[in-house]
Amino acid sequence: MADNDSNVLQSEAEAADFLRSLLNKNLRVTTTDGRMFWGSLKCTDPESNIVIQNTYEYRRPSLQSLQKQTAEAAAAAAVGESTTPTPAPAPEPGATAATLKMDMTSRYLGLVVVPGRHIVKIEVEEFASQMKNSAAVERAESPL
Repeated sequence: MADNDSNVLQSEAEAADFLRSLLNKNLRVTTTDGRMFWGSLKCTDPESNIVIQNTYEYRRPSLQSLQKQTAEAAAAAAVGESTTPTPAPAPEPGATAATLKMDMTSRYLGLVVVPGRHIVKIEVEEFASQMKNSAAVERAESPL
């Protein structure tokens, strides 16, 4: 029984160390309603709520916006087809007839608390140079 308790304490210590390593790093947090928050992790609590600073919120385009863009693209395609006599290139396999590219809308929020029950995914933003440095640190810290 004592051995099991020491394993639990060790895993809790490892979890706490991992969370500490994420402090002040930029995260992308996706929520159940499809929004994404990007900001710097400041703290968390036992209920998995997180606080992120200098946060930007990104939202998918609304249904009305999608319908409007689709109608505009269809109208432009109809005008383009009637005035352009050259044949269109063959579509790639699996491609749809029309592809729309719409940007997500964003706004600055500042300091945000994201409830843990609404978090779907958390991603750490690391650049290649940061990943190389962290891999070198891990190799230096690990016993042979």
